[in-house]
Amino acid sequence: MKMSLKLVAILAVAALALPAYAADPATVSLYKTKCAGCHAMDGSASTPMGKKLGAHSFLSPEVMKLTDAEIAQFTAKGKGKMPPFGKALKDDQINGLVGYIRELMKVKK
Repeated sequence: MKMSLKLVAILAVAALALPAYAADPATVSLYKTKCAGCHAMDGSASTPMGKKLGAHSFLSPEVMKLTDAEIAQFTAKGKGKMPPFGKALKDDQINGLVGYIRELMKVKK
């Protein structure tokens, strides 16, 4: 019985550490190949390239206030030093990335 309670406690703690959102593996892969080089896998923009280009953290006040439509537009058309991805990605891929970015924002709060 004691072992069962320990296992339940360990699983409960592990569940709290995981994000509530189980992103589609294709979206995570897309984020990794198109976004993480500058924005980092956690959205912090702490990569060398992100720092060099002045990429914004997804938790920065200016990004946090953006609507989903604005994030999608910046992804499609680019902004500042961020290149446009609208020709390389389909709308549903961009929308998937927006959803993933929103979840990164929630996990870090």
